[in-house]
Amino acid sequence: MAAIRCEGLCRRFGETTAVEGLTLEVGAGELFGLVGPDGAGKTTTLRLLASIMEPTGGEAFVGGFSVSSQAEEVKGIIGYMSQRFGLYPDLSVIENIRFYADIYSISKKEREERIPRLLAFSNLAEFQKRRAADLSGGMKQKLGLCCALIHTPKILLLDEPTNGVDPVSRRDFWRILQTLLREGVTIFLATSYLDEAERCARIGLISGGKLLAAGTPAEVKGLFEGEIISALVQNPRESVFALSKEWKRGDVSIFGERLHLSSEEKESLGAAKEAMGAAGVEFSEIGVVEPTLEDVFLSVLGKKGAGDYWATASASKAASGGVTVAVENLTKRFGEFTAVDNVSFEVRAGEIFGFLGPNGAGKSTTIRMLCGLLSPTSGGGRVAGFEIASQAELIKSSIGYMSQKFSLYGGLTVEENMDFFAGIYA
Repeated sequence: MAAIRCEGLCRRFGETTAVEGLTLEVGAGELFGLVGPDGAGKTTTLRLLASIMEPTGGEAFVGGFSVSSQAEEVKGIIGYMSQRFGLYPDLSVIENIRFYADIYSISKKEREERIPRLLAFSNLAEFQKRRAADLSGGMKQKLGLCCALIHTPKILLLDEPTNGVDPVSRRDFWRILQTLLREGVTIFLATSYLDEAERCARIGLISGGKLLAAGTPAEVKGLFEGEIISALVQNPRESVFALSKEWKRGDVSIFGERLHLSSEEKESLGAAKEAMGAAGVEFSEIGVVEPTLEDVFLSVLGKKGAGDYWATASASKAASGGVTVAVENLTKRFGEFTAVDNVSFEVRAGEIFGFLGPNGAGKSTTIRMLCGLLSPTSGGGRVAGFEIASQAELIKSSIGYMSQKFSLYGGLTVEENMDFFAGIYA
């Protein structure tokens, strides 16, 4: 018997169809990934499987129980981790876990066995007295998983569990999932990260509420009808702009020091060399490579435009621009805690600068200082020609800032939100 079985599953909200005719099976002990962009129907599908929401058509069975008529039985055998943390920010790590243990009526003996194990394999043992509100994003995700596992579920439903999580925490998270698989837990994972989809035994590609394809990652890659050509070039950002004008068979995008040219046709290597010659792009290596799941997904959807994006981004030729952000020995302390310690760097005009680090490394604190929202404890710098420490208001009028927590108004429509922010800058 399949651990999860969907038969024409549907969910409509008025005139909007979020999930349409979903039919699939997930075997016991399998890791299945439901892969798709935002708004594809992944979260709605998981809520239907968790019996949090009733289908408006079709049926699904989880552990042999109907999600429509046997909701309590379903909830008793699953662990469900929602996209929005189901944590209590004012409770500590250990208090959150104990609270969920109370909900599932876990006995004292069972708690003594399970809680230390959960804390150990999530690397949260030394943080068990810290408030959930004070945890980094990765730690919150791992705590949410611990809460979902406190009653040892047979089936685990995870809604984009590593969204916004740094690579170190993502690695820890997947280590935990592999441990659970060895113990026979079935995992149904929704994700928009295609590199994570590669780790699943089978995947389903979903868009607009419809399942477009399903199978092993290798089987799904076999759906790609064209080919991908990879070329090693010296100046990829400048080269992609020039080549996008010459390459008419598909998109051109940057992968590190390489350009990837997608083609809807086979045997396009010769045409790629001709296009690069016409664009004046010099390459040291070129050849056909295996398509990624991203290539397959874009092909199945029939979407184009990645080349146009990169062409626009590259047109500014960042290398020739002046310095627009410069910080030297930038430091921020909160009491005895040092969040940013003597950071120095420069960013040139038109450049895309990547600020990398794990959750809690100091990235957000640094950006808040660059925006004039926090005053540095020491050090300083300039943004758009204005001093961070003394000209914060001038900086704010010269930048766009998208925070980690979206500053949108839930009661306004998309257009109303945009009109509101336009009015602020009027």
